[in-house]
Amino acid sequence: MARILLIDDDELLVELVRYTLEAHGHEVLTAPDGVRGLELLQREPADVIVLDGILPGLDGLEVLKQLRTDARTAHIPVVMLSARKEDRDVLGGLSMGADDYLTKPFIPEELAIRVDRVLARQPAG
Repeated sequence: MARILLIDDDELLVELVRYTLEAHGHEVLTAPDGVRGLELLQREPADVIVLDGILPGLDGLEVLKQLRTDARTAHIPVVMLSARKEDRDVLGGLSMGADDYLTKPFIPEELAIRVDRVLARQPAG
């Protein structure tokens, strides 16, 4: 079981993703925006972050940038889940340090498999 932090402002999507990831045996923490996601991460460590690209306040790429420049969070895998699907958006997210990028609309089970694959690549410990 892993602890997943889902940062997304769409309440229905959050419930769908929570249900799917919990069915895969994971614990899911949620935050409705980037600022609260970063704050929550300081109190509650996560094994993987699922991050929306379009968020109120700090957008997903800015959150990703802050995660990657902070030594406390730089190692945490990030799966971007975004409606931004242009090539430049996907390549931008990956080049900024996202471990995977999935565009909306998406298949919930595919997200769970991608999260599991990212977790499998992490060193034990």
